[in-house]
This record gives sequence, C-alpha cells and structure tokens, in this order.
Amino acid sequence: MIESWFSRRGVGLQRGLKRAFDVSVSGAALGVLWPLLVGIGVAVRLESRGPAIFTQARSGLGGRTFTIYKFRTMAEGSEKGDVVVVAGDARVTRVGAFLRATSLDEVPQLLNILKGDMSVVGPRPTLPYQVEQYDDFERRRLEVLPGVTGWAQIHGRNSLPWPKRIELDVWYVDHWSLWLDARILARTIPVVLGSEGVYGERESFAMYGDRSGA
Repeated sequence: MIESWFSRRGVGLQRGLKRAFDVSVSGAALGVLWPLLVGIGVAVRLESRGPAIFTQARSGLGGRTFTIYKFRTMAEGSEKGDVVVVAGDARVTRVGAFLRATSLDEVPQLLNILKGDMSVVGPRPTLPYQVEQYDDFERRRLEVLPGVTGWAQIHGRNSLPWPKRIELDVWYVDHWSLWLDARILARTIPVVLGSEGVYGERESFAMYGDRSGA
C-alpha cells in the first residue's frame, strides 16, 4: 500500500513537471518566434485568399473537444473535402508545401499547449467523428493530452497505417515517463529536418474511413 502511494505520488510529480515544461517551452517559444509567426501569416495571406490561421475542432484528453490552430496550407475551403493529404496534392499551396515540409504549420499549436489543450509530446489529436468510431482499445489514446509530436510521429507520422499509429499511441500511454518524452523530443528533430512522413498514403486509411487525424 505504501509502495502504491509512492508510485502515485511519483506519477503525479512527473505530470506536474510535464505541465511546467509545456508552459515554459510554449511561452518562451511564442515570445521568441512571434516575428516568424507574423511573417508566415503574411506569406500565407499573400499567396491565397482566406485566413492565415486554420482552425478545426479536435478531440483531446478524454475526448473533450477543443479548437486546434495551424497555419493554413491549402486553398480556402479545401479541408471540407478529402481529409487525406497526399504528396503532390493540388489543394496545397506553394507556401503550404513549404510549411508542411518544415512542420512550421504546426507552430500555432504553441497556443494550444499554453491553454492546456495539448502538450508538447503526446498522440496527435484527431477529429471528433473519428473518436465516435473508436473501439475501447483506440479510446485509450485519449487518456493523455494530445501532442505536437509523439511516439507515432517519430516512427513514420502520416505514412503509417492507422492501426499501427493507434498501437504506437497506446504503447506511449502505457509507458509514459519524462524520460520517454525526452527521447521523443530528441528523435523529433531529425524527423522534422528530413521531412519524414509529412504526407499520408491513401490506402493506409481507406479501411478506416480516411481517418488521417494529422
């Protein structure tokens, strides 16, 4: 019983440190990167009509719905069609292709982290209609805050078949620790620099209703 108490205290401490890390990193990054954010916003608006920031309802911790922020990478209204974005997709703008290749389109999610909707590390947040189709095993990925990067992200990102992504996300939930988060962050850098898995393969998601959740 005493051992169990110490175990719970240890997990609680780690979660508190994780949140402190999230707030510190997101706040500091927004303070440093705001000129870049403004420049990207201007570039997005200059190339195509529509807002610079794309917003969408996503499901987070426990299935709670929140609004995610990303730089718009496709022509306005394109997100209402096929949710799977493949290499060479005509809907992606030139600026958008660059943002996707460098993952700069994800930078506005620093606001989501600061608000507590997301964490730096965790499973990628998916669409509410996708969550409605989850079975009990898939719902386990909702037991932690969604993240900008995660265990599945460093193992193939959008190129992974949906069942494999779910498997990796649930593995992360079961094995989470601050050390694991540190490993994921370290491995995220070469994945981003190499533009690995930026686009999905349509056949990877066809049997699951094109549930990309990128």
